[in-house]
Amino acid sequence: MSKTRFSQGGFSLLELMIALVIVGIIAAIGYPSYQAYLVDSRRTDAQGALLAFVTAMERYRTNHSTYLGAEADTSFPSPPDGSVYPSQSPVDSSKKYYDLSIQSADAGSYVLRATPISGTPQEGTGYLEITSTGIKRWDRDDNGVIGSGETSWSN
Repeated sequence: MSKTRFSQGGFSLLELMIALVIVGIIAAIGYPSYQAYLVDSRRTDAQGALLAFVTAMERYRTNHSTYLGAEADTSFPSPPDGSVYPSQSPVDSSKKYYDLSIQSADAGSYVLRATPISGTPQEGTGYLEITSTGIKRWDRDDNGVIGSGETSWSN
């Protein structure tokens, strides 16, 4: 028995090219969505870091009867003192995407901020804030000012 020309196995060049085009289209659609997902997940991680930072500030006030002194520098804004809380997020990773800072503090109140680090994929996504009274803000449009529609961390 001899094999005919049409019974040989394998793919033709045309079939391979069509498969590559289909994979390329799927990648072109999926990759931006994946990148947006990563940006959102890093922002969620920064929100968690800010909430843990709040806990650290409350612990500091319990021990010192004031929020003053939790900052690393004597002026504001300032990163937190290393013994109070880490100065970057995520706290459990070597790759950092947000700088954490104390924007203002006095004996009875504070404002904490997570600012995207320049040169990371988070750049241009706006800073996150939380106050000692629990008010959460997000500068979604990254214009440096919290507007009326930016008074929560929700998308």
